[in-house]
Amino acid sequence: MLHALYLLGIAAFAASGVLAAHRANMDPFGGLVLAFAAAISGGTLRDLILDRHPLYWTRDWLLLVVIASVAVATMLYLRRRELPQRALVVVDAVGLAVVTVIGARAAIDAHVTPVAVLILAVLTGVTGEVVRDVLCGEFPPLLLREEVYATAALAGAACYLGLHWAGTADTLNIAVSAGLVFTLRMAAVFRDLHLPRLQRAAG
Repeated sequence: MLHALYLLGIAAFAASGVLAAHRANMDPFGGLVLAFAAAISGGTLRDLILDRHPLYWTRDWLLLVVIASVAVATMLYLRRRELPQRALVVVDAVGLAVVTVIGARAAIDAHVTPVAVLILAVLTGVTGEVVRDVLCGEFPPLLLREEVYATAALAGAACYLGLHWAGTADTLNIAVSAGLVFTLRMAAVFRDLHLPRLQRAAG
């Protein structure tokens, strides 16, 4: 189940990469590059920090096939239909929710400290979005623009860690924690919620 869930998160990030490339008027190769960058950057950074070798995606051919297939399917869809409004943020929220929780699980399995679990979970969830935005020329990335994004990932990671300590079933932990991340992100998008700025607005 965990592997299937991870494939879902990776697929969502791959689709978000293509949607971002489409919005930035890139060619199909650019869409493919962003799909892979968005999908594997977070897990790659996590594995490098944990000194896990070989990197997870170098030994999972199914994962790479899923990324490529979703990228091509998304590009074909966009050639026939208009980009749905807010499609990028919804798909991205799915990827953020799933991959953050998977990152928390991987960090716990590595027996790191609770604070490190939270950090690694958030890094796993948000790194793909940061890389994607940078490659699209968006500065600063979404993560740093008052958005409830990393904070949603942090809340989900803390929820997963708390439920893990409580000894509840891992399936429930994943469902509740991923649901929390997705709900917080969607509430922020559709209710236009933002974090306060470091500086007060002029005037």
